[in-house]
Amino acid sequence: MPYLSINGANIYYEISGKGTETIVFSHGLLWSGQMFHKQVAYFQENYRCVTYDHRGQGKSEVTKHGYDMDELYEDAVALIEALDLAPCHFVGLSMGGFIGMRLAARRPDLLRTLILMETSANEEAFKGKYKKLNFIAKLFGIGIVADKVMPIMFGQTFLNDPYRTGERNKWRKILADNKRSITKSVTGVITRKAVLEELKSIEMPTLILVGDEDVATPVSKAEEISHHIINSKLVVLEGAGHSSSIETPDQVNALIGDFIKTF
Repeated sequence: MPYLSINGANIYYEISGKGTETIVFSHGLLWSGQMFHKQVAYFQENYRCVTYDHRGQGKSEVTKHGYDMDELYEDAVALIEALDLAPCHFVGLSMGGFIGMRLAARRPDLLRTLILMETSANEEAFKGKYKKLNFIAKLFGIGIVADKVMPIMFGQTFLNDPYRTGERNKWRKILADNKRSITKSVTGVITRKAVLEELKSIEMPTLILVGDEDVATPVSKAEEISHHIINSKLVVLEGAGHSSSIETPDQVNALIGDFIKTF
């Protein structure tokens, strides 16, 4: 399995496709690069697709330190440089979006375009609620709070679709199988600093996607990001929650495909 040793951590990554342009996918909290499997399947015929797991998540190493969003941004910089991926199209969902915004503002030379999905440039709005869930997960494991976390991660359309029961069960199991060490990553997310003022310096083409059923980072957060990034386009996804790459993959793939092919 491919690992890259960067900033004191062994980071797991996968590369698919042999296109001349590269898309880097950066996942959300509690998941891994696997949450973009339908995007990779769609784009790999024409693009080189790179997924990676943030430290402490997926197959990447659990380290003692390094979970602050600025430190994870440095991991992303090191990965892009070490694998010679620049300039790439960067797709960041939620936590991945926190990293994407920092990359675009601080290292625009590494990116061709920026795609932000279900994310926020503010401090965590539900800090108290998430700290409580994180404390319980640290004591007893995340499985005990999985049923409370699922409605945060997914919209009601996905959660109540009788034809997608198997898919829901798959992702709930992946969620519940997180080790207790995942609480380090959760702490990094809920204590993050705002980067709203940095967005004004972003000039690259930016696509902002948000589900109309997203309760974790609602549409208003996406609108605020769009307001601060001059060269941005905002699209609200019907029937999607906080994980549109899983919930509405066809819609997401079409929008990203149409966007990046023009740059």
